Amino acid sequence: MPLMPGAEPYRHDGGDTGVLLCHGFTGSPQSMRPWGEYLADRGLTVSVPLLPGHGTRWQDMQLTGWQDWYAEVDRELVALSARCSRVFVGGLSMGGALALRLAQKHQAAVSGIILVNPSVKADSAQLKAVPLIRHFVPSVAGIASDIALKAGGELGYDRTPLHAVHSLSKFWGIVRGGLPQVTQPLLLLHSRVDHVVHPSNSAVVLGKVSSTDVTEHVLERSYHVATLDHDAEQIFARSYEFVSRLSAPAGDTVKESAAGG
Repeated sequence: MPLMPGAEPYRHDGGDTGVLLCHGFTGSPQSMRPWGEYLADRGLTVSVPLLPGHGTRWQDMQLTGWQDWYAEVDRELVALSARCSRVFVGGLSMGGALALRLAQKHQAAVSGIILVNPSVKADSAQLKAVPLIRHFVPSVAGIASDIALKAGGELGYDRTPLHAVHSLSKFWGIVRGGLPQVTQPLLLLHSRVDHVVHPSNSAVVLGKVSSTDVTEHVLERSYHVATLDHDAEQIFARSYEFVSRLSAPAGDTVKESAAGG
């Protein structure tokens, strides 16, 4: 099945610091590409993979599950780690859950985590019926393009496949259970108004991770797909500052502290 134009994976070979960006459920690398290009323009090595079942038609996603999506980003992390001395992982929505799982499983191989409106739990009562109705109703209305910016648009499916939703709900439980294993520095950015993932998801993450270096930032002008919304530049700039701070040689950090004090 041919890819939707614009859904292609994005990769850039830059410096010794790598960033892996994971797109969301039923979305594509298109939602992450401006972010990836911003980091690439500043000398970083960047990978934005296309998750299995995405970027073609929603029926293809019915044949995949969380194990397939996670395996793809796991392979990308291993490949980046072989090329770069340090790797950071970022994710939007379900991509945030994938990033958290990578941090749980790979520990020191992940130098830091950047989450944008991460999803880690079910937010609606309707989801409780998915295990049953997925056998009779293959899909429901899509969730793509929750964007405040009038000119913004996300390349994603117009239908949400329920077999895939059922798999995602199982993955959420695994990720939540492993949150105390997350010790890496964390930058979490979430929208004050989000019609897809309730901000309480971010509160769950912040309340359960073991990270001690944690920065939370509220996005005031964006909805769910904030990487394509009014606050996109904030996300890009803050993530680059986060990566730069944690990638700086120890001596540089000491010098900066001395200069500031």
